[in-house]
Order: sequence, then structure tokens, then C-alpha cells
Amino acid sequence: MDLKNKTIIITGASSGIGKSCAEEFAKRGANLVLGARQYVTLCEIAQDLEKRYNIKAVAVQCDVSKEADCVELISQAMITFKRLDVLINNAGISMRALFNHVDLNVLRNLMDVNFWGAVYCTKYALPELLKNKGSVVGVSSIAGYRGLPGRTGYSASKFALNGFLEALRVENLKTGLHVMIASPGFTASNIRYSALVKDGSVQGNTSMEEGKMMTSETVAVIIADGVEKRKRSLIMTGQGKLTVFLNKVLPAFLDGLIYNHFTKEKDPLIK
Repeated sequence: MDLKNKTIIITGASSGIGKSCAEEFAKRGANLVLGARQYVTLCEIAQDLEKRYNIKAVAVQCDVSKEADCVELISQAMITFKRLDVLINNAGISMRALFNHVDLNVLRNLMDVNFWGAVYCTKYALPELLKNKGSVVGVSSIAGYRGLPGRTGYSASKFALNGFLEALRVENLKTGLHVMIASPGFTASNIRYSALVKDGSVQGNTSMEEGKMMTSETVAVIIADGVEKRKRSLIMTGQGKLTVFLNKVLPAFLDGLIYNHFTKEKDPLIK
């Protein structure tokens, strides 16, 4: 797919991977519909991209956990551009709490944003994407292949997202719709700072060494390349590929590796 003059919706576009995707797709000549809750920030990003890349970008205030907001996001795309080519389901939140201690509303919140947000946006974008043989992208995680301690709700939401997208892909095997699951490794972004702790409040700091992680800019380039080449799935790091492989062949051995890895976090939840 040549992205020039294509219309691309990106959710969670006000920061992190979503913001970097907006920049990368703008560089490649795409017109953008940017959705996020932070409307003022989103408007500033849209205006900046228009000036620098001579594309058109529209900001839409959108909480993807609300079905009506997702309907409005797709509607604004069609009103402005009259077509839709790519949907990047990127909006997401994380958590950091042991299941034994967590308020169940934290898990509901994660499912509403990470899973239902993608379902809502995809449902209402799908008729237009089918017309143009476009792309549906889900920004998932290695946590969608392997459950991680302290992230029960996050892993569950990403497993659900992966299953949804795999089923959608098979349903549309003969329609020309492209479905891609993009799974970055640990990425330096604000997702851990805004992660929910056991009582549902925001963590406000990070438990990991951010400097050793992928950058959101690198993730955005890989996603954009994947859309252009109509890739099926993207597992973006060697560590991620090894984790998926070991989970298939030596799952019990991987249990121990993951346990040991997470005992090395700052203020670890397991020791």
C-alpha cells in the first residue's frame, strides 16, 4: 500500500506510540484522523503535522471505551475525507498490581479501553475499510502471547485483542481486508507512568529502566512499514520472538524466566 493521500485513523494519538505513528504516517503523505481524550494536545499535534508535512490532520476528542465516541471518530473521518484506508487501534492503558490485591474495576477499565475500544472502532470503520481493501491494525503486546505477573488485566485484554483480530482476519480472508497484529517489546513511553495500581489510581512512575527500551519512534516505523507491506503480524524484538517461541516449546521453563525477570523490577511485586 502506498500511503500517500490515504486516510488513516489513529487512536491514542496524543502521546507515545500513537503520537509517533501520527508523525511517521504524516511523513509518508497520509492524511490523519487523530483520536484521544487529551483534545488540546491532540489539536496541537494535528496543526504541527499539517504545517510540517503538507497533509491534512483532524483532531477528534475520543474516549474509546465509549461506543458513541468511537462512532463519532469514524463519522468525522468520513465527513472530512470521504474515505477510510487504515485504522490503527493503538489506545491502551496498563496496570501494575497483583491479582490478589487489585480492585476488579481496574481489570474492567483495561478491558473497556484495550479490547472494547478496538472492537468499537473496528466495527464502525469496517464497512469503509472493506470498500477500499484497507487495513485494521491492533497495537498489542508480547503480553498478548504470554501472561505477565502484575499485569493480569493487561495480558487478558491483549490476549482478547489478538483473538478478535485473528478471527476477523479469517472471516475476511477473501475480501481483501488486511489485518495486522503489531506487538512491540517494552517501549519507552508514558504507558507505565499512567498504569493503574491496585486501587485504580495512576502509578505516576515507572518500575523499569526506560532507557533500555525500544523508542516509540522505532515502533512507529515498523508499524508503518508493516501496513505498506501488508504484514500479518509483527513481533518487534528478539526478546519478544524468543518469549513466543519458548512459550510454545518450554512453557514451564519460561515461567521461571519471567518470574526471575520481574523480581528485578524497581519495588518488585514478586520476590
